[in-house]
Amino acid sequence: MPRTRACLLCTAVLVLCAIAAGQTPTLQPYDDVRWIRGRPAPGAKDVSQMNLSAMGYLLPTLKFNQKTPWPDASRMPADVRPDDRLKAAINPGLGVRELHEQGITGQGVRVAIIDQPMYLDHPEFEGKIAAYLDTGCGPEQSSMHGPAVTSLLVGTNTGTAPGAIVHFAAAPSWLADAEYYAVALQWILEENRKLPPESKIRVVSVSAAPSGPGSPFVKNTARWDEAMGAAEAEGVLVLDCTQHRGRISRCWFGGGDPEDPANCVPGAPDGPVSIVPPDHLAAPTGPRAQAEEYDRGDFGYQYGLRGGLSWAIPYVAGVLALGWQVRPELNGEQMFQLLLQSAYIGDGGSKIIHPREFLRLVREFGPGQSENPGPR
Repeated sequence: MPRTRACLLCTAVLVLCAIAAGQTPTLQPYDDVRWIRGRPAPGAKDVSQMNLSAMGYLLPTLKFNQKTPWPDASRMPADVRPDDRLKAAINPGLGVRELHEQGITGQGVRVAIIDQPMYLDHPEFEGKIAAYLDTGCGPEQSSMHGPAVTSLLVGTNTGTAPGAIVHFAAAPSWLADAEYYAVALQWILEENRKLPPESKIRVVSVSAAPSGPGSPFVKNTARWDEAMGAAEAEGVLVLDCTQHRGRISRCWFGGGDPEDPANCVPGAPDGPVSIVPPDHLAAPTGPRAQAEEYDRGDFGYQYGLRGGLSWAIPYVAGVLALGWQVRPELNGEQMFQLLLQSAYIGDGGSKIIHPREFLRLVREFGPGQSENPGPR
């Protein structure tokens, strides 16, 4: 049995043994223990008075932030330090920081994000937002999701492309109306038309599924598909979470060196190993840390082992921005095909994003090659 699956099985066995002994655990794997504005986040648990000394196996699975009040040292496992876990999870992994050290940061490449609202002053991305539109979120506000995805794309420490420039459209996803997302994408295209040829928006990161099978959106879903068609016609690559258009899957660092794509396991840590569809690319979603800001100027980070597809989309968009810094003349489909071609091939043929290999192929891509190179 693979080590990652064995570890999860051990966790399950320990929980079951505690239940059998009449010691029902207060915490379960993947529980939320974050605090927001001096109290547990909605639905989160308060661990401050718990005895966690025998729960070292469970703590790395929890969703927490820098404001989570942990018990004193005598009630914490000696070998698990949440702060150290969070700091390690700030690293994008897969050799991305090595590329940054070489000067490949996505410098000057324009990208766009459609997501929930946020303030623009978090140190991870302050000064990197070229334009911001609120499509209908209401009074100025921030959210969990907006700062998180932005930091995963252009964050100074957390992002795959810290040198990129962002056009951000805030959309009220909680209304389940795809019209807001269509308006956001139309605005991005309008912004793009104003830009000179050398400064065009290359990719739009959309950590939502505004249409298609399984979409949580219930209104105007056809409008999103129309807007996607317009973006494609204008040469703007859009990455979203839809089942019928999306091409991104997720993986997680299941153990070993997070710089090695062989250690990124397709799927989620609390589910079976997935097989990534042949035309999809998996990107790491956990353990990762993301920027957090609910009140203006109150900056922090949150941590999670189990990350959703939302975290994979900006990761891939940022890696693409690295490629465009090196070869700005390549189009979106060329770049995405190079991502597939450069991928690490995991179990069952799953393709795992491999940023260093991607940059190698981007540099080598010549005029004699196919405009749409397929996987080797």
